Amino acid sequence: MILPVDFYDRPTLDVARDLLGKVLMYRSRQGVASGMIVEAEAYIGEDDPACHAAVGRTERNAPLYGPPGRAYVYLNYGIHHLVNAVTEREGHPSAVLIRALEPLDGLALMRRRRAQAPWRAGKAAVPDHHLCRGPGNLSRALGISLADNVRPLTRGPLLIRDEGLEIGELAWDGRIGIRVGTDRRWRASVAGHRSVSG
Repeated sequence: MILPVDFYDRPTLDVARDLLGKVLMYRSRQGVASGMIVEAEAYIGEDDPACHAAVGRTERNAPLYGPPGRAYVYLNYGIHHLVNAVTEREGHPSAVLIRALEPLDGLALMRRRRAQAPWRAGKAAVPDHHLCRGPGNLSRALGISLADNVRPLTRGPLLIRDEGLEIGELAWDGRIGIRVGTDRRWRASVAGHRSVSG
């Protein structure tokens, strides 16, 4: 079942928790690639110093302001595309960064995409459980780019589905890969999962 807009129109920490075990899927001309979400990180409002909305509304961060249930994709350090699910009511800038997946479908396609990254030249192939470990890696493996910014997550080609997958114990930790707001334990993960990035 595709997650409805109402799923995202809730407090961001609830959405982050409930995204664990759901399936992020991307359909492209090359094929379908998907993975179970095992790590997600919340960013909430203009008073969150690590949220892109901390500087107020800009052209770049406008998708954060709603409506919920859309993708917010941005380029990080000029290299990695990061995908977020926009949450909460329109006008309240919040989102969940999807940090890691357990690969499910399209592993051969994911391997090819990861191997084509310029920084991977001459390096050994990564293990399957590392294909989507980290937000930049998962976007590359699935084929997500800036063209997917503001796409609805409720219809193709970029979807999040509930496939009824079982997950283990959840853990909450500090956010990583940022310099401010690291004290907020807003990173949810499947405890001990080998695809978790942090």
